[in-house]
Formats: sequence, structure tokens, C-alpha cells
Amino acid sequence: MKKDLTCEILKKYKTIAVVGYKPGRISGDIAHILTDNGYIVVGVNPVFKGEAPLPVYPSLTEIPFHIDIVDVFRKSEDIPPIIPDVLKIKPDVLWLQLGIRNDEAVKPAEEVGITVIQDTCIKVEFFRCF
Repeated sequence: MKKDLTCEILKKYKTIAVVGYKPGRISGDIAHILTDNGYIVVGVNPVFKGEAPLPVYPSLTEIPFHIDIVDVFRKSEDIPPIIPDVLKIKPDVLWLQLGIRNDEAVKPAEEVGITVIQDTCIKVEFFRCF
């Protein structure tokens, strides 16, 4: 079921915000793979000040357009502070990367109808689906 859902998500939604984006790290590599495959991708990193090949915003709420998927590259214990911004921007999907899971923190997103994917690599799913 989960695999069918991830493929459906990746085929339907094309605008992604990568929380924890940093060039030269896995978050940056995956963001660029997605960009190279037709997705509109922006980074979110409040402390990043360098040059980047894609737009980087300090927070989700500062992105000036709708985000379909919020893809999170943060530790499981760092998920709770992200949720209020997720609830404000109301993406269609909250995606927590491989190794990241926080069932309690994501409950408010699920309760308002945001699809939540946890502990799953968006790059692996992309290559599996296409």
C-alpha cells in the first residue's frame, strides 16, 4: 500500500520544499536529482547563508507559493518545531526521509488531512516509480 501511495504522490505533486537543505549534503543531492527530473524544488534552512543552485528560504512560511510536498531532512526529535509551519502552509504531503519518524509530532498534520510519509527516501521511491 505505501509503495503505491508514494508513486501516486510523486506522479501527482511537483513542487517540493526540502527542509534541512544544504548543498553538498544528501539533502542537496536529492534536491538536485528531483530538480533534474522536472520538479520545482526549493530549500529551507534558517542558517544557510551561502550560494545555492536553487532558492533557499529561512522557513516554510516565507516561500511565496504553494508547496505540494514538504520533504524533511532533520532528526526525528527535531520534527515537533517544524509542524506549526507545516500546518500554516498546508502542503498536500509531509514526507520524512529515511530514518526519520515521529508519530506523535505528525498527528496534527494527519488530523487536518495532510498525507504523511515517514522513514522513506524520496529519491529511492522516485527511481522505483519512474
